[in-house]
Amino acid sequence: MRKAIYPGSFDPMTYGHLDIIQRAAKIFDELTVSVLNNKLKTPLFSVEERVKILQKAVADMPNVKVESFSGLLVDYAKSRDVPVVIRGLRAITDFEYELQNAQTNAKLSRGELDTMFLTTSLEYAYLSSSSVKEIASFNGDISMCVPDFVAELVYQKYGFLKK
Repeated sequence: MRKAIYPGSFDPMTYGHLDIIQRAAKIFDELTVSVLNNKLKTPLFSVEERVKILQKAVADMPNVKVESFSGLLVDYAKSRDVPVVIRGLRAITDFEYELQNAQTNAKLSRGELDTMFLTTSLEYAYLSSSSVKEIASFNGDISMCVPDFVAELVYQKYGFLKK
């Protein structure tokens, strides 16, 4: 069985993330979308909220599951017996950062963890969770960035919609 992990903060999940998930799910028999609990960041959504958002977004994909993790990605992947990490690339700047991470993970795992890069579809190349949060913080239109249910949750976090 071909298994992969797609790790990330997903704060919030965007159409760019969903694009990578859909494409990776066609390549692998089992894809685990793994929400990182990064103690160095202050996220808009809790880990639990991000997991629930992703679960709703991938509900129609039977070979995709959503989990959270903390600690080193290589340890998490080994504990799940997963040999491949999926990463999305939007631009050259992403590649430099992601290449260094891929090389570090390969070294830490003694060559047991590979990274597969998927380039973001052109229609989402501009998109980042940071830009979604910035636009939403000014009550701007994020409908082209995230599914409607995610937009509603984001706006609620900024106090623009009642719960």
